[in-house]
Amino acid sequence: MNDEEIRALVAGQLRKIAPEIDVGQIDPAIDLREQVDFDSMDILNLAVAIHEATGVDIPEADYPQMVSLNGCVGYLRSRLK
Repeated sequence: MNDEEIRALVAGQLRKIAPEIDVGQIDPAIDLREQVDFDSMDILNLAVAIHEATGVDIPEADYPQMVSLNGCVGYLRSRLK
């Protein structure tokens, strides 16, 4: 998967978790918790959804790497090779 495919996958999972979010308005570099009022449970739900969509195991210790869209893409890029 390339970065755009990963970004689309993550955006799709974000839409499932919080359909009210306009994913197109998200700044990929800024923490989701600040932009769309995500809390730790939302980040957990995102990690679980990404795991289910990709099969990539995401340990809880790695959740801080996945708090932004860019963070999710970078994290998954290294694990989907």
